[in-house]
Amino acid sequence: MIELLTARTPNGYKVSIALEEMKLPYTVTTISLKEKEQKAATFLALNPNGRIPVIIDHDAGDFAVFESGAILAYLAEKTGLLMPSNAKGRSIVMQWLMFQMGGIGPMMGQANVFFRYFPEKIPQAIARYQNESRRLIEVLDSHLESNEWLAGDFSIADIANWAWVRTYEWSGVSIDGLDNVRRWNDTLAARPACQRGVEVPEKREEVAPADLIKTGQGMVTT
Repeated sequence: MIELLTARTPNGYKVSIALEEMKLPYTVTTISLKEKEQKAATFLALNPNGRIPVIIDHDAGDFAVFESGAILAYLAEKTGLLMPSNAKGRSIVMQWLMFQMGGIGPMMGQANVFFRYFPEKIPQAIARYQNESRRLIEVLDSHLESNEWLAGDFSIADIANWAWVRTYEWSGVSIDGLDNVRRWNDTLAARPACQRGVEVPEKREEVAPADLIKTGQGMVTT
């Protein structure tokens, strides 16, 4: 059984979507960012960086995995799902996964901070991160022009990128003119497992912008 320790953020959704797509049995432990539960000693013992999500694989001797991208790769390798078994195919998936981890996530995360959460509106910072987010989404659009999915078949790369790209409006980023991204986004949004994944954990609390800044979660990208 997989235990998922998570909150309602794009990085959290990446893992819950994957678990739903893989049809793996799992339990959910909701981590309250408002109460800084991710900074508690018990959580830090699982992830020294104090960030969600984390999984505990109880079938593998209570093995804990942190960093959302690493969790996706672990689950794919554990199940043999959503990642090719051959080296070339796996590399393509990992390239697009790293694209999200190193680009889409950090830039959209910072756009969220300066556009939504930061008490002082700094136009240069807002423009910087929104423009770079748009540029990265344009990279996806160009690739998706001749590809249904990011890495051949549907994979963890699509899940990782979609968990962030679906929130483009919240980041103040337009996808006007990006018809390939819009098609891909809508296709993923229609998948039942994706729909279930973005409802994990259930809505129990609304984290205020000030709380996100204080905990650093507004700037989390991994």
